[in-house]
Amino acid sequence: MRASHLEDFYQFLRFPSVSTDDSYSARLTECGHWLVEKLTRIGLTAKLHPTPGHPVVWAHNEQKPGRRTVLIYGHYDVQPPDPLELWDSPPFEPVLHDGYVFARGATDNKGQILSHILGIEEQMEANGDLPVNVHLVVEGEEEIGSGNLGNFLAQNRDALKCDVVMVSDTGMIARGVPTISYGLRGVAALELKVTGPKMDLHSGIYGGAVMNPLAAMSRLLASLHDTNGRITIAGFYDDVLPLQEWEREMWSKLPVNPEAELLKETGVPELFGERGFSTLERIWARPTAEINGMGGGYQGQGTKTVIGREAMAKLTFRLVPNQDGEKITALAEEHLRKNCPPSIRLEMTPGHSGPWYLTDPYSQFGCAAQRAMRDAFARDAVLIREGGSIPIVSQFRDILGVETLLLGLALPDCRAHSPNENFPLENLDAGIRINKAVLKELAA
Repeated sequence: MRASHLEDFYQFLRFPSVSTDDSYSARLTECGHWLVEKLTRIGLTAKLHPTPGHPVVWAHNEQKPGRRTVLIYGHYDVQPPDPLELWDSPPFEPVLHDGYVFARGATDNKGQILSHILGIEEQMEANGDLPVNVHLVVEGEEEIGSGNLGNFLAQNRDALKCDVVMVSDTGMIARGVPTISYGLRGVAALELKVTGPKMDLHSGIYGGAVMNPLAAMSRLLASLHDTNGRITIAGFYDDVLPLQEWEREMWSKLPVNPEAELLKETGVPELFGERGFSTLERIWARPTAEINGMGGGYQGQGTKTVIGREAMAKLTFRLVPNQDGEKITALAEEHLRKNCPPSIRLEMTPGHSGPWYLTDPYSQFGCAAQRAMRDAFARDAVLIREGGSIPIVSQFRDILGVETLLLGLALPDCRAHSPNENFPLENLDAGIRINKAVLKELAA
């Protein structure tokens, strides 16, 4: 690992580029400018493009006729670092320990996109150019749904015309195992608020006479699943595309023990999920309804005998082919209204959403990616779907008319979105090798 590469990584990570919190807006713009300067320095033409939200970084080499064109996508925004007290070191002051760099954004997505930038840098140094035409698009809003990137793509559709998109924002099933993801789950968010009395009430004087909003919310949330982990919303599974037999067979032979790995990673006493499906099938190809946050009533030290006037909850639904986010949100709202007691007022507000993605891993470009991953790792790649969501990949298909190669570099224990997020330097090197191998393979 070059010392200059490691210093670039550290500088990139020191920007607290948290997209969901407006107080960080200026720091996101600073991070975007740093990327533009870095990309210009390695020989690309780069510019920071403003949006109604956070800016997009767009860079490219000289676009020569007769060559394939590849768009490489990533994001420079990160999740909030909270809870800060659970970090072993400051989240925006990177620390190297046993070959791993610890910082917010280390894996998601700064380490992964930087590896492609460094791969481009090394090729430009060695050859003065790349073997293909390249567009590099790095946005600052992926963690909040990529709300402005679609417009950017549409406004620059002709200039961004390409043959395929390459993204490293997904995972490896195990250390040193090259992994190509050919599917992603979509997501749809819904926020709930229930209100009872016009103010907090004394629980001794009023308890037993009014419905407790916190109890009502608890019942509503509990109504979303049965005891077997199946979602009870009527019509929820109607459009789900069943797994194909070749997928089930392939996943059952992967060189990992997913149950043991998940128990180790999560620390839970035992795994739980929809009955009738394996662990990998549940997280890669089955939809979910998750409670991401809930609150209400007294939260301070000791006891305060009140009936809180309101309670809130935040939900997200992970979607699979062929589910539609708006339809699922409407079905969920109907279910919740039906199960809400008349003594409580219920308000529901839809949040961000993004569609699922599925592509053919044996297409022309899929096979090229498999050959490149074999070249980079000296072993065959495994083919998986992923439980997470990258909403923009469906827009690459819809707006630019191209498929996306998802070449993961995140390890299962990277702690993305959690305290002590980390990225191994060996994967920074692996990303550099992947970039060179894929561009070479696509050029051929």
